[in-house]
Amino acid sequence: MQRVLLMLVILAWPYLGVFGQVQNKVLLKIEPNQEFQVIHSFGASDAWRCQFIGQYWPESKKQQMTEWLFSKELDKKGNPLGIGLSMWRFYLGAGSLEQGDSSGIVNPWRRSECFLTADGTYDWSKHAGQQWFLKQAHQYGVENTMAFSISAPVNYTLNGKAFSPAGRTSLNIKDDRLDDYAHFLVKVCEYFEKKGLGFDYLSPFNEPQWSWSNPTQEGTPATNEDLFLFSYLLNHQMQQRGLKTQLALGEAAEYKFLYEKLDDYIGSSDQFKEFLYPHSPFYIGQFSHAAPLFSAHSYFTTWPVEKLIDVRKKVRESLDQINPNMEFWQSEFCILERNDDIKEGNGRDLGMGTALYVARVIHYDLTITNATSWQWWTAITQCDYKDGLIYIDNGNNGIPSQQHPDNEKLKYDGHFHDSKLLWALGNYSRFVRPGMVRVNVDIDDNRSIYEEATSLMVSAYKNNVSNEMVLVAVNYAEQEYELYIEEDGMFEKEVKTYVTSEDHDLAFFKSRLDHLVVQPKSVKTFVLKFK
Repeated sequence: MQRVLLMLVILAWPYLGVFGQVQNKVLLKIEPNQEFQVIHSFGASDAWRCQFIGQYWPESKKQQMTEWLFSKELDKKGNPLGIGLSMWRFYLGAGSLEQGDSSGIVNPWRRSECFLTADGTYDWSKHAGQQWFLKQAHQYGVENTMAFSISAPVNYTLNGKAFSPAGRTSLNIKDDRLDDYAHFLVKVCEYFEKKGLGFDYLSPFNEPQWSWSNPTQEGTPATNEDLFLFSYLLNHQMQQRGLKTQLALGEAAEYKFLYEKLDDYIGSSDQFKEFLYPHSPFYIGQFSHAAPLFSAHSYFTTWPVEKLIDVRKKVRESLDQINPNMEFWQSEFCILERNDDIKEGNGRDLGMGTALYVARVIHYDLTITNATSWQWWTAITQCDYKDGLIYIDNGNNGIPSQQHPDNEKLKYDGHFHDSKLLWALGNYSRFVRPGMVRVNVDIDDNRSIYEEATSLMVSAYKNNVSNEMVLVAVNYAEQEYELYIEEDGMFEKEVKTYVTSEDHDLAFFKSRLDHLVVQPKSVKTFVLKFK
């Protein structure tokens, strides 16, 4: 059946639909045999809020949060209970929380504990709140977990802090402590593996191009040479201990650092060529524990839409030229840059504006860069900012500043809310499962790819195990689109649909092949069953 060209027919003229609303019909061509990437995961991280919520919040509230994040179950009406994340990121802190105010990091929510104590022993009771969430992820059957570090433990750093000295471009670590830092990370992975909570991946760097000298959070810069040498040490110790954990390398601050050699970042840019070209002295493919992938963050590449699309084309073209066998992961994103659609990161938005903006980013990261994994920055936030899937507060819009008194109160209890962004991510994460294959789909209505970015975007994924085809449609426009399938009996007549809009949160509706509609300003998943 996969040899047959599937056609979703959308005729080119608009007409008045229900209640006089303008509808459009367009032609979608789906080609099941034209395959692209195999999907690995959709994820989010526990930083920094889960350390307090998991340890102190009432059980019923944090259980609801984990259901929203991890559950793949349905209620009695067929509505998903959660978004079924398939990747969970666990933050390994550097010890700024134990330092308190002397850490120099003003916001207590951006400080973090460390398993390694000042006397060199390990305290496995640390990160208790994060460990609670990790156990929940395993119980819900989350397919992948990752430990990630962004600074060496404070007793190993040059300045005794979890942020870097000003003017430094290489790792903030004492010369004789690099091997100790590798030992620390590998020992943590070994401990969790023995507990039955082993990490599938370890990410040892975060946005190494930035200086991290502003003490707003933990972090360190690193050169490409730093990354390679430290990965060598990690790989050696992982081999010695026979760990199952793999290294997930990259976490570049922006996409440009992947494919350009930048004058201001000579030692930390051009990373595809430096790390993925087989003849490069920094080639990471020689490491037995390095997963065949490289990751970067989508920040500052999403506006305007011409930049959103053109930058991703450069990522794909560069990787295809250097090493097309390597996977690409988009491993961190939230709203930072200013734009005309949702303005900026400041000011939380639980509605469809941010949800649609992010869904468009996901669409093009999947369909242009061929990302196999797509990961949101932080699962839960207490801030008045567009950086969370779940929002907590004390009956307001969250904290507006690092010194706000609610910072202390919210460690122990408060209100919590889902968001349209949570459920819009679920239109992908809940139904585009690990192992599914993205296949080609063309919208044949004479619109350019740039015009599609402000109207209708569609991607398609084949599930050979369940014998299904999943379509995810992002409708950025104010009008409906009606989809029709021209087919010769390949599919069941009944189609399952799940819509996120101003009125619905990943809500289930039955539909039929001859009446498939994408509502205005919505994200909608169609599950088509082969006969």
